[in-house]
Formats: sequence, C-alpha cells, structure tokens
Amino acid sequence: MITVLSGGTGTPKLLQGIKEIVDPSELTIVVNTLENDYFAGVYVSADIDTVLYTMSDLINDELWYGIKDDTFITHERLEEIGCGELLRIGDKDRATKIQKTLLMEKYDLAKACEIQAKNMGLACNIIPMSNENSDIKIVTDIGELEFHDFLIKHQSEPEVLDVKFSKVKPCEGIIDAINKSDAVIIGPSNPITSILPILSLDGVRDALKNAYVVAVSPIIGNDSVSGPASKFMKAMGIDVSAVGVASLYDDFLDAIVIDEKDDDKKVKVNQIINKVIVTNTIMNNLDAKKNLAEIIIENIP
Repeated sequence: MITVLSGGTGTPKLLQGIKEIVDPSELTIVVNTLENDYFAGVYVSADIDTVLYTMSDLINDELWYGIKDDTFITHERLEEIGCGELLRIGDKDRATKIQKTLLMEKYDLAKACEIQAKNMGLACNIIPMSNENSDIKIVTDIGELEFHDFLIKHQSEPEVLDVKFSKVKPCEGIIDAINKSDAVIIGPSNPITSILPILSLDGVRDALKNAYVVAVSPIIGNDSVSGPASKFMKAMGIDVSAVGVASLYDDFLDAIVIDEKDDDKKVKVNQIINKVIVTNTIMNNLDAKKNLAEIIIENIP
C-alpha cells in the first residue's frame, strides 16, 4: 500500500501518473483541508474536490480546479443580481459542493468524502487531514488576509511576512494508513500551506519516522513551479530551493526527488537527505507524469 500526502495542484498532477501504474485500491490519499470554508452557502474543500476529480478523470487540468467542460450559469447569474462570488464555481462543481454540504448536516467531512468517492466509483481511500476547520491567516505588507482573499482577490501579489494556521485533530485512519504503507509519498504541493498542516497533526511526524518516505520538491531553482509557495517559504525563513524543502522534512525523509535543473544542488541536498533522485519533475503531459511516478515507485525498497 502507498500513502500520498496531497495538496491541490502539484500532487494531483503526480496522482494522474501514479494511478496509471498503481492499483488505486492500494492507494490512500491524505488531503490538506487548511483552506476549507463556506462560500456562497456551500462548503468548499478545494483540495479534496481536486483529488476526487483527478482520480475520477473529471478534473479541469488546465486550471487544476473544478470539472472539465463545466458551465458557469449560476455563477454568472449571481453576479448579474448583485451577489458575486469570490470563487468562480462551475455548475457541476457546485453540485458536488452542495452534495457535500448536505451530507455534512448528517456526517463528518471524512464520511461525506467517502460517500462521494464511492459514488464516483473510486477504489482509492481519500482521507481529509481533519474533520475540523482550520483558521489560516496570511500576514502581509497590506495587513492580515484570509487565505482566499490573498490568493484570489489580491492574486498573491502582497509581500508575505508570516503564515499562521491553527492546530486541528487528525482524521481517524491517517496514522494507521501510514503505519501500514510500503511507502509514503509527499507530493510536490505547497510545503507551507499544503504539507506542513498535515505534518503538524498529532502523531504524523512520529509515524513517518517509522515509514519509508519520499518527497518530490515543488521548487526548481529559487522559485515554485506554481502558486505562492516561494513567498510562503521566504516568509517562514526557509531557503527557497530544493535544499529548503529537504530541510523541512529532514527528521523523517528517506529520499527526495529534485529536478534535473537543480543537479548543482544535489550535493547540498545530499548533506540533509541520504538519497537524492535527480530527474525531470515538470509534469506537462501524461507521459511526464507517468515517468515521474515510475521513477518514484522504482526507488521504493
């Protein structure tokens, strides 16, 4: 069995490759919930929905958000009547979110996701990192912002001074999944707001110390492949490089995959992590995703 720690963009790209070469029934995916919140009356768990859509081949893989070929009739009508939304939610995507919102009147988030995954015909096990909502604040040069205000309203442009998020309880089954896994893969998601929240859950780091763990760096050179990860790392005093990523996970990591453009950093990364795999980590097509997944799987002892 393999457990994957996931955010909402980089890791789902990798999951597209992994699911081509690994039996999905052997996969457990633990998904970040840091950004979950209510928008326009519906519960939005963007990273979870992205993983659900990725594993069911529904994902809009141009935006890595929402469902491919979706329509936006409701969103556009809301704007017309003076009730605009911060998030641009598609009609089919909104149905998923409404279903989850209704399910959560009776069940916790984990059960709601389990029901949705089953309805989508998925064999993998998708676990939210927590059933509790987190409180996240991005401290910037223009003040303290909610995460989605920073990301969408301000387009990630303000200078980031700090990132603060609350501690939540882990969902049942996460520690057990790690303990039973042949390997744990930390995908190339934002280290600060996607992966660290999962690592901060009680018992997770200790469990990872007893597992074989391989991470894929989302940083190439001195910038993130996508999103504001580099801004967040800099604000937290972490070197924006594969070296910095390795230092975040150094207490439990067995191997790290870095991009071939960072071959000059291999020696420094090797001083932190014993095994460094250098290859192409840019996943711009399915073959590249499968190749990266194969390299990771082949290096699992």
